[in-house]
Amino acid sequence: MKLATLKDGTRDGKLAVVSRDLTRCTDASFLARTLQAALDDWSRISPHLAALGESLEHGAVPAQRFHEHDAHSPLPRAYQWADGSAYVNHVELVRKARGAEMPASFWTDPLMYQGGSDTFIGPRDPIRLADEAWGIDMEAEVAVVVDDVEMGASVDQTRDAIRLVMLVNDVSLRGLIPAELAKGFGFFQGKPPSAFSPVAVTPDELGEAWDGGKLHLPLNVDLNGRPFGRANAGVDMTFDFPTLIAHAAKTRPLAAGTIVGSGTVSNKLNGGPGKPVDEGGAGYSCIAEMRVVETIESGAPATPFLRFGDTVRIEMKDRAGHSIFGAIEQKVEKYER
Repeated sequence: MKLATLKDGTRDGKLAVVSRDLTRCTDASFLARTLQAALDDWSRISPHLAALGESLEHGAVPAQRFHEHDAHSPLPRAYQWADGSAYVNHVELVRKARGAEMPASFWTDPLMYQGGSDTFIGPRDPIRLADEAWGIDMEAEVAVVVDDVEMGASVDQTRDAIRLVMLVNDVSLRGLIPAELAKGFGFFQGKPPSAFSPVAVTPDELGEAWDGGKLHLPLNVDLNGRPFGRANAGVDMTFDFPTLIAHAAKTRPLAAGTIVGSGTVSNKLNGGPGKPVDEGGAGYSCIAEMRVVETIESGAPATPFLRFGDTVRIEMKDRAGHSIFGAIEQKVEKYER
C-alpha cells in the first residue's frame, strides 16, 4: 500500500491511503489519525489500511484527487532520523575533496549521524536558507521507516522490522560542514531540515526491485529541469538497510517510526568516479560529488552549489516508467525572518 500525510492545518497532518498510480487518495484518519499513530500499532492497523487501499483501487470508498503539493513529508516529524552512508564510493570522494584520509574501517563499519527530526520539509515546499555562501546542496537518498527494534537486534531481525520505504532529499550545507567536523562533534548547523517523498510505500509494492535490503532502481535527480543523476540505488551499496538498522540499534532500541537513510546514492563507473548523465554516465545524487570529480579531472570544481531560484526534483520510477513515491520538487529560496 501507499500512504501519505495530507496537510490539514495541524502540525502532523492526517493519514491518507493513496492509489497505486498516485492519482487518488482516501481519508484513513478514522483508522489512525497520523502515520505515527499507525506505526505505533502497526500489527493491528496495517491490515485495515491495506484493505482500505484495495477498496480505493476498486472505487469502493470515497476518494479525492491526490495532489502532491497537498502532502507533508509522510512523517512531518519523527522520533528519530538516522542517516547512514551506505555508498562508500560517495564518502571516499567527498573526503578526498576535504583532503581527509579514508580509513579502511569505512568499508566494514557504517558511518551514521543523527539528524534533526523535529521538523521535515514538505516534498513540494521550498528550501529556505539565509545565505548561498553556506554551500547549499541536495542529497538524493532512499530511506526506510522501521517498527520497534530492540537493542542489539540481528540483521535478520532488523530486516523484518522494515515497514515503509520512501525517498529523501537530505539537504546539506557544504560550506559549514568542514568546520563543524573539525570540532570532532559531528553535524549540526550543516544539516538543515530534510524533505521526504509525498508517499511512503510498503516493501511489497516494490516487487522484484526490493530484495529485502536494497532497492534496485535508478534514482532520478533533475536540476533546473535537466538530468543530473540516474544512479541505481541497488548498485555499489556497501551496507544494505538491515545492516544500517542493526548498526543504529547496537547500543539503543529504536522506536517505531524511526527513519533510517541510505546516504547519498552513488555509482562508480568502470571502477572509478562516475560521469555526468550527458556524457553517458549515471550522474550524481549531489553536487558535492560532481565537484570532486571535476577537481580530480581538471584540478578545480566548475559546478556551483545551489543558488536561490534553483529547482531540484528527485523521483524514482518502476520498470514501466510509473512514479512510485511521487516527486520531491523543491525551489531554493532566500529565508527572510
